[in-house]
Amino acid sequence: MDMNRRHFFRVSGAGLVGSSLVALGFSPTAALAETRQFKLARTTETRQTCTYCSVGCGLLMYSLGDKAKNVKASILHIEGDPDHPVNRGTLCPKGAGLLDFVHSPMRLKYPEVREPGSTEWKRVSWDEAFGRIAKLLKADRDANFQATNTAGQVVNRWTSSGMLCASASSNETGYLTHKAFRSLGMLVFDNQARV
Repeated sequence: MDMNRRHFFRVSGAGLVGSSLVALGFSPTAALAETRQFKLARTTETRQTCTYCSVGCGLLMYSLGDKAKNVKASILHIEGDPDHPVNRGTLCPKGAGLLDFVHSPMRLKYPEVREPGSTEWKRVSWDEAFGRIAKLLKADRDANFQATNTAGQVVNRWTSSGMLCASASSNETGYLTHKAFRSLGMLVFDNQARV
């Protein structure tokens, strides 16, 4: 066997490392036979739709927590849903970074309102937020609803407010939302998928 200086150091170094590991009690067969725990083995899988854009990609979110009464589950992994017909398991860079978005301290989690003339936002309850939206929409519709046009034809329209709907909704949800706001006479209506 033709051995140069470099080969000699490799062989002697490998022999030294191997004999040292055996002397310390390391057995490669036991180490290779050990099974690693899958990091998502004890998690709860939840299907979700990505919130970033109008494509509506499917997500699988994995949370750790036993769903007990006082235990808050923590999301530890997010990936694309391979069974979703839109993205088939793939995610764009924004969708792949959703875990950072979920755990961001700057993420808005509650409804807030800034009163006219104020410079501060204050937190309100969901009931108060929905009630405020309904009250303001009704006041605007009552003030600006047009039953007839200048020619006296019945138009029943409300053009001073508009609605922009999320595109990640199902077709059924979009249909019901469309019917609900069209029945109020709202003409300015669009879906995020066209934006």
